[in-house]
Amino acid sequence: MNAPSQAEVPASAYVPVGEGAWRATALTRGPWDPAHQHAGPPIALAARAIERAAQAIGLTHIARLTANLYRPIPIAEVGVEVRTDYAGRNAAHFSASLSAEGKEVVRCTALAQREAALAIPESLPGHPPPRAPRQPEASEPGRFPFKTGGIGYPDLVESRTAQGVFFRGPSAVWFRLRHPLIEGEAPTPIERVAVAADSGNGISSVLDFRRFVFVNSDLTINLLRRPQGEWICVDAQTLVGPDGNGLAEARIFDAEGLAGRSTQSLPIRMRD
Repeated sequence: MNAPSQAEVPASAYVPVGEGAWRATALTRGPWDPAHQHAGPPIALAARAIERAAQAIGLTHIARLTANLYRPIPIAEVGVEVRTDYAGRNAAHFSASLSAEGKEVVRCTALAQREAALAIPESLPGHPPPRAPRQPEASEPGRFPFKTGGIGYPDLVESRTAQGVFFRGPSAVWFRLRHPLIEGEAPTPIERVAVAADSGNGISSVLDFRRFVFVNSDLTINLLRRPQGEWICVDAQTLVGPDGNGLAEARIFDAEGLAGRSTQSLPIRMRD
């Protein structure tokens, strides 16, 4: 497949079309169906709305984000609504609903926490946290081994392989957004993590993509701190059970070291 010209590639993953409404561009196209979005960008869009609601009450750390993926997400106009479920002094719970074509397609919940400078004792067990297998500048350029029917997610992100091989078992891959989620906005840490983390089941696949379908039904991200810099590393492995179900789990790194973890539940089916 020929690489698209710069003139063909949209400037961002989404274009605002009204209050709480966004039009998805071709950069969101995923690997399973050319009419559907990769789940990473819309989860990031919901995370963006949650993060803004949290910041409005002084909570700047998204400690957990869970996305329940109800339906395939069309490359179309999407709406995002956020609700504050509970807000305390140091933590708050939020939920966000993402809808498209008259149906709710994603429901997110999140925990936001207050940040404060804290002196940490030296030589704690498990500290300092581990670092990624290799830094992005020392990692080989990666290439997604699937076609998206034109412009898609592989054009939204730049990838570099720190360890392993794409779609051939456990691997660690660095991701960097080539284009912002919203034109003119610098992506925030949680947006960068959400876009990358939803690829954990793909980069660590142990099943033949041509024979099996293993679209994740959810994504949970837990962060111990806000990641720094443009690059996010997803160090993932996929585990397959005997009953048509699996789990993809990953460690999330930035250039400074471990920043969190993610999990995805996988229903596994043979292709028709």
